[in-house]
Amino acid sequence: MLKHDLRILVVEDHPFQLAATQCLLNSYGFHHLTATHDAETALLLMRQAPQPFDLLLCDQCLPDLGGLELIGLASSQRLIQSAIILSSLSLGELEALERQANLRRLPLLGYLSKPLNRREFSTLLQRKP
Repeated sequence: MLKHDLRILVVEDHPFQLAATQCLLNSYGFHHLTATHDAETALLLMRQAPQPFDLLLCDQCLPDLGGLELIGLASSQRLIQSAIILSSLSLGELEALERQANLRRLPLLGYLSKPLNRREFSTLLQRKP
């Protein structure tokens, strides 16, 4: 599957950040996007999808569930293939989340700081199996 054919679910609770992330992904050539503002709706969308999403791109600080927990639930139910955390947390906090994900064997490709950077996003996508 070509990287630009990825089916991406974007979960971000801030409307501006959600719109900006979608616009940036579109400008990078990614057009198979589904977006929502909370984990509950994200899980509903994932369960209704005909196949697992290729990538879950989510904020860590969602109002109803942490991003890492959302990744854990989605992964355990085989609703996603991989995930990236997009957050404005400090580097130390993001590294701690990545360590937790590795210990739990979650399909986390890594983390990115907001706003989404094309080069860094592409680098993480290269980790995708």
